[in-house]
Amino acid sequence: MTEKHSIVEIWVYLSGSPLFALFLTLAAYQLGLAIYKASKQNPLANPVAIAIILVATTIQVIEMPYPTYFEGAQFIHFLLGSATVSLAIPIYRGLASLKGRSIPLIASLLTGGLMSIVSAVSIAKLLGANSSITGAMYPKSVTAPIAMGIAERIGVSPTLTAIFAVSTGILGAILAPFVFNALGMKAWWQRGFAIGIGAHGIGTSRAFSIHPEAGTYASLAMGMNGVISAVAIPIIYHLLNQ
Repeated sequence: MTEKHSIVEIWVYLSGSPLFALFLTLAAYQLGLAIYKASKQNPLANPVAIAIILVATTIQVIEMPYPTYFEGAQFIHFLLGSATVSLAIPIYRGLASLKGRSIPLIASLLTGGLMSIVSAVSIAKLLGANSSITGAMYPKSVTAPIAMGIAERIGVSPTLTAIFAVSTGILGAILAPFVFNALGMKAWWQRGFAIGIGAHGIGTSRAFSIHPEAGTYASLAMGMNGVISAVAIPIIYHLLNQ
């Protein structure tokens, strides 16, 4: 057997292994994170967006079936459940900081959560989207694990919902700094809370990388929005789609 044939067979074996998918996912994110840091935390160099592009391109080039990829990456998917439960920690730690700010924060939480639904669903309907797409838009601003659970409760595609949730997080993390600057919003707690409502986990990660106060309030907003949305969105959905 020639060396060339041997390398080809090894590559075929590795590309079909579930462990390769896990390695690919972790390596893609680490590379995205390195690019993000090298760009001095430029919002356009979002590490999650870079990782998604790298993973999607790679599995397309090597013709890896998605079920094979997911078999290897499902360990990371499993950790999303633990990450969701751990949202209780930032909520508990952030409660003390709500003193004197509770009314504006709760008002912004309820308004922001409602507007994220109304704006997305309305735009989708105006563009002629069918019910499966508009339904998946309802929980798009909730962190992905909770959003997928909400999708199952209201009878829409969890996969489609996850796509919208991740896309919302990436776009929010990229565009939020420009929006905040244009609005003259300078207080870190305000910036953090807003991005936590609109861009959930990905936006929170971005907030923590910029300023600890922004990250704290972003995680608080993301957790509170997730809890409220898990209860409210199924009710809102069924009321509007009876």
